[in-house]
Amino acid sequence: MDQLDAQNGHNTEEEQNTSKEEAATEEFSMESLLAQEDVSLDMPKPGEIRKGMIASISGDEILVSIGAKSEGVIPSREISQLPEEVRKSFKVGEEIDVYVVNTESRHSTILLSIQRALEESDWDTAEKHLRDKDAYEAEINGYNKGGLIVHMGNLRGFVPASQVSLSRRMAYGGDSPDQRWSGMVGEPIVVRVIEVDRERRRLILSEKAASQESRETLKSRLLDELDEGMVRVGRVTSLADFGAFVNINGADGLIHLSEISWDHIDHPKEVLKVGQEVKVKIISIDRDRKRIGLSLRQLRDDPWEDHVEDYQVGQLVEGKITRLTKFGAFAQIDDNLEGLIHISELSDRRVEHPKEVLTVDDVVTLRIIKIDTNRRRIGLSLRKVESMKYSDMDWQMALAELDGIDMAEEIEELEADEEVAAEAVAPEVEAEETAVEEPAAEEAEEEEEDSSEEAEEEVEDGSTEEA
Repeated sequence: MDQLDAQNGHNTEEEQNTSKEEAATEEFSMESLLAQEDVSLDMPKPGEIRKGMIASISGDEILVSIGAKSEGVIPSREISQLPEEVRKSFKVGEEIDVYVVNTESRHSTILLSIQRALEESDWDTAEKHLRDKDAYEAEINGYNKGGLIVHMGNLRGFVPASQVSLSRRMAYGGDSPDQRWSGMVGEPIVVRVIEVDRERRRLILSEKAASQESRETLKSRLLDELDEGMVRVGRVTSLADFGAFVNINGADGLIHLSEISWDHIDHPKEVLKVGQEVKVKIISIDRDRKRIGLSLRQLRDDPWEDHVEDYQVGQLVEGKITRLTKFGAFAQIDDNLEGLIHISELSDRRVEHPKEVLTVDDVVTLRIIKIDTNRRRIGLSLRKVESMKYSDMDWQMALAELDGIDMAEEIEELEADEEVAAEAVAPEVEAEETAVEEPAAEEAEEEEEDSSEEAEEEVEDGSTEEA
């Protein structure tokens, strides 16, 4: 009985030991499996960016440890393309970012890339610029037939010709890409990201979009720096019927048609062309509406006084009709002077419109009845050509021309005598003529100026960017 019990007890002890060994084996196997699973979960995958450590530098290749008992190689062809200072900076034990290109290479070696890792970081930066819609300042690195090349870090961004600013395009001309773009290489440029496509490796930039957004900021800053009377150099960016827009340090100002030349012109293109560099005077600043008024003619001597000094009130002149308006007709009396025949000075009878008496290009004899030096205006008359009031003056001037005598003083005295006599004979008639003539002419000219300003505001508000 005791032997049997002893035998049974021995068997029980062996069974317990066996169970413990099996349990230990099972536990070890589970740990191994879990360890292997962890290893497999951490294995590198193509397209990943990993942080690795330089294990060795052999010749032109770099071996990088990227964890999970894995090592990858950066091939010599990529290292040779890196800048020399970057290649010399690599040291064993240094931590770097690498891009996993391939894990199943022919020699069972993981292929890595530093360049792709840097590019992926730059793609992240480009996408951030796209989301934030902010500007990026860089340098023009090259060009092709379609536009400019601008680097964003390690990425090659493309600025299509249509997205290059108008001012930059006007600065360079030519038919070939070399003629158009070569001079721009090395110039600074401010652009905005307008398209990012990683898969197609497509990065599109726009200088025009950046300049549109920054124009108001530049204009506000420029307005704080400018004062009326200053002289600045700018470039003509566009021409309109009412004037020319000139870019000054990134902000546009307007030269009204009346401020382009002392001579009468019908359109700015008669004097200016797009892209032309001009010196202008600042004559008005509207900081609330952010408008800058410029003048070209005020930087030049006014030739009007020199031209008009050869003429006197009462003198007969020959004039060519240039324009007809509802308030009168304009006549050119020499190459530099034009005068107005008010509608009341066309005929002794009532005239509804100048076309009843004159047509454009008619050459007629006229009498000068007013010279306003301050307002640069000459008043002419057709009906007073045969006026007895000026008969003595006509006779004296005819004699002066024959004898070569300077009759300026005699004419002035004669004018004074004639005016006194005229006032004594018909003061009421003279007063009535003045009341009719002056307000009517001034009112008509004010209407022209108002309509010009309205047209200017409408066009400027609707087309300021493209300008």
